[in-house]
Amino acid sequence: MKITFECADKINGKLTAVVEKADYEEKVKKTLKDYRKKANIPGFRPGNAPQALIDRQYAIPVKVDEVNHLLSDKVNEYITTEKIMMLGNPVACELDDKIDFEKDETFTFTFDIAVAPEFELALTKDDKITYYNIKVDDDLINKQIEMFASRMGKHVKVKSYKFGDMLKGDLREQADGGDKAEGITVEGAVMMPTYFKDKEAEKLFDKCKPGDVVTFNPSKVYEGNAAEIASLLKIEKDAAEKMTSDFTYQITEITRYEKAEVGQELFDAVYGKDECKTEEDFRKKIAEGLEKQLKADEDYRFIIDLREYCEKKVGTLKFPEELLKKMMLKNNPDKDEKFVNDNFDNSIKELTWHLIREKLVEQTKIKIEDADIKAAAMEATRAQFAQYGMNNIPDELVEQYAGEMMKKQEMINNLVDRSIDRKLTETLKDVVTLKKKSTTLDDFNKLFETK
Repeated sequence: MKITFECADKINGKLTAVVEKADYEEKVKKTLKDYRKKANIPGFRPGNAPQALIDRQYAIPVKVDEVNHLLSDKVNEYITTEKIMMLGNPVACELDDKIDFEKDETFTFTFDIAVAPEFELALTKDDKITYYNIKVDDDLINKQIEMFASRMGKHVKVKSYKFGDMLKGDLREQADGGDKAEGITVEGAVMMPTYFKDKEAEKLFDKCKPGDVVTFNPSKVYEGNAAEIASLLKIEKDAAEKMTSDFTYQITEITRYEKAEVGQELFDAVYGKDECKTEEDFRKKIAEGLEKQLKADEDYRFIIDLREYCEKKVGTLKFPEELLKKMMLKNNPDKDEKFVNDNFDNSIKELTWHLIREKLVEQTKIKIEDADIKAAAMEATRAQFAQYGMNNIPDELVEQYAGEMMKKQEMINNLVDRSIDRKLTETLKDVVTLKKKSTTLDDFNKLFETK
């Protein structure tokens, strides 16, 4: 097979492949002979049908299949051998639709090839990039303790209502100064006056005790919100929209959520039994955890700033835009040209970063092993548990969850990307000059606000 490649402007390539009879003839004959051995055709014993009959029925589809397989293998081999930096896949030219497999013996295929633009990028100590260090101060540690205390708290029964408490009691619909005959009654109704839309109505319950009776109007306190009224009164939404009655509410129970006390019980719940003996130990352990957690955030910001720096250093790259738009439209058959035009600039931006990142991977010679992917999966798993205040998860359980994560192909791709970013970060922090800048968590978070 003869393959040629032309790329005058270095980004719009044209690949031509000429498949001659000698390239596929022997393979087609062998396949047809194999077909004869297995063929079960009426009127002939299995495997004894005339070869001419087999050829007549199957020669063209076998020929098409063999030419396509040969074409795919050789074109991919050529692109790899010639080190053509192709974007996406080859796009067959429309003229190829006129190929006649029945009559022709020599076939010419042409493909449009989107070629990645050439550019140079090498980072050194002359390149200065900001690296933010988030201060783990007492205020941050106190907030973390507050969060742990809230999560590890519990509901307790109290004797008097105050803001934020939960009430349980019996509701009775009122009419003419008393209970309405055959009116709505809800026993054990639970509500939190804190969530009343009418804040003045909440004051009716201030300092109330079990046994007290309060009269209020559900429609008014929820400002006509039918969904909330229906939920409280256990009625249909249509009926709730028409509800205007007052109700009495006899309190039977008051429950308050109390945060856990900062002591040994909380220490054990967060980090495991006897891992922390004193509040000082607890605060130190929190600081260590925050530093690890925030390091991931610091590194993530570094990658963002590194990307911005490299994009400026590389400048605007020239892409084969018309061909890429054609490919984008082909890859999104349910979309139209407007979708392509609306999303094209962002696609080019992401493609530029993809090429830059590949260049950096090549420069740093990093490789992603199975151990890197597993480490990324375990890191992601621990981060998920940490979001719920679960910091003392056994390694075996983390490995189990990470293993489940790695069974999903879409997660593997994500974990590979994470692994690349993590290795790039650690390597490039030693390659470039870091302009270290200390910052608070609040100021750090402001860096991510949309400008």
